Amino acid sequence: MPLMAITRPVSRSINNCALSFHPRQPIDVAKAIVQHTAYQDCLTALGVQVISLAVEPDLPDAVFVEDPAVVVDEIAIISIMGTPSRRPEARSLARALSGYRPIRQLTGPATLEGGDIIRVGRSIFVGLSQRTNREGYCQLHDILGDYRYQVQSIDVGACLHLKSACSYIGNNSILINRSLVNPEPFRGFELIDVADEEPAGANALLVKDVVIMPASFPKTRALLEQRGFCVQTIDLSELQKAEAGVTCTSLIFNHRMEFA
Repeated sequence: MPLMAITRPVSRSINNCALSFHPRQPIDVAKAIVQHTAYQDCLTALGVQVISLAVEPDLPDAVFVEDPAVVVDEIAIISIMGTPSRRPEARSLARALSGYRPIRQLTGPATLEGGDIIRVGRSIFVGLSQRTNREGYCQLHDILGDYRYQVQSIDVGACLHLKSACSYIGNNSILINRSLVNPEPFRGFELIDVADEEPAGANALLVKDVVIMPASFPKTRALLEQRGFCVQTIDLSELQKAEAGVTCTSLIFNHRMEFA
């Protein structure tokens, strides 16, 4: 099935984004827009069909479309984000996804953000973080359990999301910073440690057989290439000031033509 990616342009108000772990720095909005366009072009060049939603000028974090939803082959689950100011982002995303999947909604007091979700086949790992609580995990567990997914939780305390600490990069491998997350739930996977000098380098996006990662982590890139991974880098310097990684600015899923 062809891959689709939902994206959204950078909001002019991105300097008012929510921050949890990074000190606030001025974001060059024009440069961030150029970088995000290059990111979308990268996805297109890899054969992904990119669907760009309308800009949300008054929602500073709206470019981070991964967080309001979890999409699997059977359904899309609209979450309640842990940052209350971001919750309006879900409305337009739900409308867009309804053309491709049946929609389920989490209910309060659950909170859950897509950055805390790693999917490997029918295994789902859910980070319990500042943004995703246990009730969010339990509701997701129950919904996806109906479709025979194996869902387990992982405590995340020292970074924003689970995907800030580790990512699935193909070949049964997890790119990980073990100082940020307990590696035990990933037993059975090949664990590849980020370069010591690049503690934020664990967020990577697997598209087909290509690992996309920020250009700011050259030593981690070299480690992956030495192991035979095909790596493509992009400049995300401005969006990284908003605690972004390469996964959070797209929501990628298989296009089920029979539903559309």
